[in-house]
Amino acid sequence: MELKLHKPICFFDLETTGTDICKDRIVEISVLKVYPNGNKESRTWLVNPERPIPPITTTFHGITDDKVANEPTFKELAHTIYNMIKDSDLGGYNSDRFDIPLLAEELLRAGVDFDMKNRVSVDVQTIFHKKEERTLSAAYKFYCGKTLENAHTAAADTNATYEILKSQLERYEDLENDMKSLSEYTTRKKAVDFAGFIALDPDGEEIFTFGKHKGAKVNTVLEQEPGYFGWIQNADFPLYTKKVLTAIKLRKLNNKLA
Repeated sequence: MELKLHKPICFFDLETTGTDICKDRIVEISVLKVYPNGNKESRTWLVNPERPIPPITTTFHGITDDKVANEPTFKELAHTIYNMIKDSDLGGYNSDRFDIPLLAEELLRAGVDFDMKNRVSVDVQTIFHKKEERTLSAAYKFYCGKTLENAHTAAADTNATYEILKSQLERYEDLENDMKSLSEYTTRKKAVDFAGFIALDPDGEEIFTFGKHKGAKVNTVLEQEPGYFGWIQNADFPLYTKKVLTAIKLRKLNNKLA
């Protein structure tokens, strides 16, 4: 089973200093780019996070401060990584909730204006959880009949994710071999930003999903309480959430001027 692609798709995996999307940093990234003609290219980078890697995290992925001390920072790698993924859909394992949001934060911090316009994402974990409820290693064993060697290294996890998706398409006849369809199947909620602080209501309008304005329309809150926008911009929210909120505010302003 080969993927039916209308554009390239980049499967990727991150190893990081922790699990906080706003505060933690990438220490390793591996990207497997698959082209519509079946060709593939793969790149893996170790990254200096410019901060200590917690020992508890090192026990998980094996990457130490010494190992990345002389590696480039993410800012130094950002444009190279972006050039590899900019024309592609994205795929990963738990990528919608973790890898894509954290990658977006790192790119925005590096001055790269990343967004998900004109691309979709396929979260292989969601297919697995909807169908079987297992971990990545168990998924690889279940779908591919193989033992995942070197688990929790970015390259091994990335290649396993790619192989699992192909096996899932062979196993489940109701899954369409199309990235847009798979993206819709793996989307858990209609979030506008990666972190899920802003979502769409049944009418397709943006609403806040947290705090005192939970469930309220974003445009209504921005009109009735202008200071709320400034509070979010100055608070510890993801950069991508701030970017989305700014776009909504500018759209509303432009509509008024039109």
